[in-house]
Amino acid sequence: QGQLVESGGGLVQAGGSVRLSCAPSGGVFSSHVMGWFRQAPGKEREFVAALAAYGTTAYADSVKGRFTISGDNAKKTVYLQMNNLKPEDTAVYYCAAIRGRFATLRDQRWYDAWGQGTQVTVSS
Repeated sequence: QGQLVESGGGLVQAGGSVRLSCAPSGGVFSSHVMGWFRQAPGKEREFVAALAAYGTTAYADSVKGRFTISGDNAKKTVYLQMNNLKPEDTAVYYCAAIRGRFATLRDQRWYDAWGQGTQVTVSS
């Protein structure tokens, strides 16, 4: 961990919005896929969204229609816009990247670069 840096987390009320950002911590960095995962207290880390270099996106069913992943190639930054947040979205959100071969965007085992995580807390 530490190859990527997340920012933008915080405390927000239910129904509110937050935008997370993720960028390489330094040096040359290239990836095929950028993704977001989250881990709530007492739960396993789960897939949230992913963006492939060729433009394909994928979302977990629980966030589809509320979250949007996007990227800025010039800034080497990926964003996660989270709207209509719910208390169950409370978690530590991790940015991750796939730099080699992969079979699926949703399986965290393919991701080989990770950030330290940023806390998002949604109050009811």
